Amino acid sequence: MLYAVTAYAIWGLFPVYFKSLQDIPPIEILLHRIVWSLVFLAIVLTSRRQWSWLAVVLRRPRVLAGFTASAVLLSTNWFIYIWAVNNGRIIDASLGYFINPLVNVLLGFMLLHERLRPGQWASVALAGAGVAWLTWQGGHLPWIGLMLALTFGTYGLLRKTAALGALEGLSLETLVLFPIAAAYLIILTLNDHNAFITASTSSKWLLAAAGPITAIPLLMFAAGARRIPLSLLGLLQYVGPTLQLLLGVWLYHEPFSGERLAGFAVIWMALAVYSAEGLWRAWSGKSGAA
Repeated sequence: MLYAVTAYAIWGLFPVYFKSLQDIPPIEILLHRIVWSLVFLAIVLTSRRQWSWLAVVLRRPRVLAGFTASAVLLSTNWFIYIWAVNNGRIIDASLGYFINPLVNVLLGFMLLHERLRPGQWASVALAGAGVAWLTWQGGHLPWIGLMLALTFGTYGLLRKTAALGALEGLSLETLVLFPIAAAYLIILTLNDHNAFITASTSSKWLLAAAGPITAIPLLMFAAGARRIPLSLLGLLQYVGPTLQLLLGVWLYHEPFSGERLAGFAVIWMALAVYSAEGLWRAWSGKSGAA
């Protein structure tokens, strides 16, 4: 549980990290995140002598195509999140990860033809009402939260049936993205637009730290997920967006009116119904088995 809580806490504190890089354009932060993540993951794989999977994957075009698609979704999710944080939209970003579990349920229903239980339908309906209220109150769809939830939900759907584990999967995704990121950085450098060159020393070190900052919580999450029940993991996932919301409101003073709070409250009710239904089902299953 400590592994999982720590991973979610690190993800919840990501706004602090990205806010410290406001002198770097979001697209360049994304490029460096890809490059330094691959460097860090390569060091980990080399130290563990864990490269044999790559030769197998390269001989399986369908697996490679699947991870190319997940890499595109992951990089899109990363960019939207970085942009949101550095444009004063942390609360909007937190919404995406609050509704992500319910988007997963909906994607399972639409794409995997999974049957939803009444409690799941109720939670999805409540979340939809909350999003509708936020849309009416704000005058537009909460597109940041919806895009983050959809990209990460679809990414999770692809990874659910993927042939590789967390470490190898992220390594392959960053390997697929690396040529594009490296070429873009070279073009920026040749045109004197590479912010890394003129950035402060602290910003350069923070960009280089994107590798371990990206990979370590993912590996801790994978380690935790193998050791604790799925129902407990489902409850712990709200640690991240809760920390993000609190940072947005209390540390960065983003506007959070009573009307907006009402929309979030309806979504929190949906999550409460979803979590309670899942816990009850897990408990009744254990009771039946006993």
